[in-house]
Amino acid sequence: MSLAFTDGELERLREYLYRQTGMWFGETKRYYIERRLNDRLAHAGVDFAGYMSLLRIDSDERQALVNAFTVNETYFYREEHQLACLGRDLLPDIVSRRLPGDKVRIWSLPCSTGEETYSIALWLLENWRMVDAYNIEIVGSDIDTHALEAARAGLYGERALARLPESVREGYFESAKRHRRKIIDDLRESVTFTHANLIDGVRLREQGAFDVIFCRNVLIYFDEASRLTAARNLYDRLTPGGYLCLGHTESMSRIDERFRVRRFDDAVVFQRPEDAT
Repeated sequence: MSLAFTDGELERLREYLYRQTGMWFGETKRYYIERRLNDRLAHAGVDFAGYMSLLRIDSDERQALVNAFTVNETYFYREEHQLACLGRDLLPDIVSRRLPGDKVRIWSLPCSTGEETYSIALWLLENWRMVDAYNIEIVGSDIDTHALEAARAGLYGERALARLPESVREGYFESAKRHRRKIIDDLRESVTFTHANLIDGVRLREQGAFDVIFCRNVLIYFDEASRLTAARNLYDRLTPGGYLCLGHTESMSRIDERFRVRRFDDAVVFQRPEDAT
């Protein structure tokens, strides 16, 4: 049986989630919150007060709650124009300051169930002729541990694959079984997946620095304060001269003025200046 929650209880949960993730769920999300909260209370076998006490001592339940509230809607070759920009403009600029064989690091955060991270690898293999000349490291990170498990498994339905050319589906995915295809092991093992929280700057530093970061369609769930925290953390994780790709409705120019707006034929992206310290 579903429980009804007071305004005060829901506000307490909203504030807790905000502190954990940077995402703010307003009153319009009341049903969304109540449904997921009821699921967690039923699983734990406690009432609301008991659940909030449980969160203080049970790290597994804290993670399960975060997992329950993340959004994982994505597919392969999403916002493909940014992948084109990566190959035509961003990487050529980056490697102009490197030697053949040097490492180039690309980060997909949040990576959800892996489609966007693998898309980067697929696009480069298919479209960037210099892909073998450099040591390309692609990392996908997310706050949702269930999504990371799915990303590592690399199993996808036809809806996720719909935008891929037939040659890519046939070349990089095993034959369909139960309406799902598995990405081939060579490609799956070439991508690393890690747990990360966009608003936790201390833990993000453990990921190192990146030349290109794809951080798409997550800042829309943040308020002004958490967007500013995220912007600072992303800036800090970029190498000088590195690039940040956001979702098409998102912009960094009004959040953190340190980023330089770069307009290319395929996309508008945000750059950490080369002379940044």
